[in-house]
Amino acid sequence: MPERAVFLDRDGTVNEEVGFLNNPDQLKLIAGTPEAVKLLNNMDFLTIIVSNQSGIARGFLSETQLHQIHRRLKNMLREIGAIIDNIYYCPHHPEAEIFRYRKDCKCRKPKPGMLRRAAEEMEIDLQKSYLIGDKLSDLAAGFAAGCRTVLVLTGYGRKSQQGIGELDFAPDYIADNLLDAAEWIEKTLEVLKTSSV
Repeated sequence: MPERAVFLDRDGTVNEEVGFLNNPDQLKLIAGTPEAVKLLNNMDFLTIIVSNQSGIARGFLSETQLHQIHRRLKNMLREIGAIIDNIYYCPHHPEAEIFRYRKDCKCRKPKPGMLRRAAEEMEIDLQKSYLIGDKLSDLAAGFAAGCRTVLVLTGYGRKSQQGIGELDFAPDYIADNLLDAAEWIEKTLEVLKTSSV
């Protein structure tokens, strides 16, 4: 049986937006994030972060520093029993300062490459999965991959909400934060269960 997943943007969705985060000490979770991730775990979703990290391409941090940040993030969540199953990131940018990262790749959101790679590697049914993020590029990647999409109003979410009309689709839900999004997914599943009985 294919797995189902909830794909999470990182900055502005899971943790507070601080520009180019390059130190684990700068990492601060948005209120409700641990509870949200734990709720998704309890619903048997794989919980996967998909994050554009052009700061690497621009020389603001190294991939080693990024791995340290992600280790810290996983540990912060694990302290209350919330599990991130995997993290995918895109270090590229078409105008990168560092040449080896300069390319127009398939993984940088709004392209769906990270989600499709996760689906292949982790046997995920994208049609039964969700993408939660605070930017239009997050939503576009989720939609292109065939996921249901949720815009959170944390991070750049309120600004993104003003530009929803630029999209060829509408998000399935607009949530105050990640916990609100997870609770909406839980309610959606309950409705699907009821309707299938």
